Formats: sequence, structure tokens, C-alpha cells
Amino acid sequence: MKNIILSLLLLFPFVACAAPEKEWTKFDVEFDEEKPWVELQSQLPAYPAEGDYLPFYVSAATPNQFYVDQKSISIGEDGVVRYTLIVKSPSGALNISFEGMRCATAERKLYAFGRSDGSWSKARNSKWEAIAYKDRNRYHHVLHDDFFCKGSTPVLSPEVAVNALKSAPHPK
Repeated sequence: MKNIILSLLLLFPFVACAAPEKEWTKFDVEFDEEKPWVELQSQLPAYPAEGDYLPFYVSAATPNQFYVDQKSISIGEDGVVRYTLIVKSPSGALNISFEGMRCATAERKLYAFGRSDGSWSKARNSKWEAIAYKDRNRYHHVLHDDFFCKGSTPVLSPEVAVNALKSAPHPK
């Protein structure tokens, strides 16, 4: 009887290892396969109030002033940083847009334009575009590299982005 029990105990590890081999194969496949990225539906933020504008410096090559509405910054579960951008020309004209930035692919998307009456107009050509480095108006590049993304990962929270914008130097 002892010999039978001993034999069974010796065979048990081999039986246990052989049976779930297929299960471990499934485990690897489930986690190794890339799942397709899906963009989440976003809501338009409240129209920006001038007191919520956070300035950021782009370049001495542009006379424009650039701002982000601090209350509009959000980071979606899809990894997209969404924000309202305000560009002010030297004459005082404002261009306001609600945009998204995908850190993982260094792309941006325009969702809507702000109207002078405080409403939003949906962008007609709303598609993801690569963030290109430009000499003059390279504001998307600056937002990506300095405030919203750490490499290909979005910052941890809107508060982190707001603090970075608030603490950035602003040459005059």
C-alpha cells in the first residue's frame, strides 16, 4: 500500500503539469495580443472664462499668446488628454478650440471651435493628425512635450498638468 501511495505522489507533479498546459497557452495569448484602441465619446466643456486661462510660452518666433483653460483639462480612460486651447493674436482676436491629444501616438484632434457668443461649433474635419514640429506656431508640440505627456504616457491627472502650466517660465 505504501508503494502505491508513493508511486502516486511521485506521478502527481507530472500529471498536474501536463493537464493545464493549454490553459497557460491561453493565458499568454490573452495578454500578449494587442487590443485595438477605441476613442471614448467626449463631452464639450463649459466655454472658457478669461480668469481660467493658463498661459504657456511657445516661441519668440510668434507674436501670438497661448493659453489653456485649466477647468477644461481632462484625461480620459482612452488615454486622451482633452483641453481647451486659446490663441490670442497681437490685435486681440481669439481663436478658441476644444482639442484632444494622444500621447501614445503623438497625435492631436480638433473637436470643436469656440464662437464669440460663448457656444461651440463642431469641427468639420475631426480626425487624428500627427503633432509636427513647426518653427513658428509649435504649440501642440510644446503642450505634448512640456505639459500633457511624459514620453508616450499622459500625465497622471489634470492637476499635474495645471501645476506644470502654472510653474512654467513665461519669458516676456
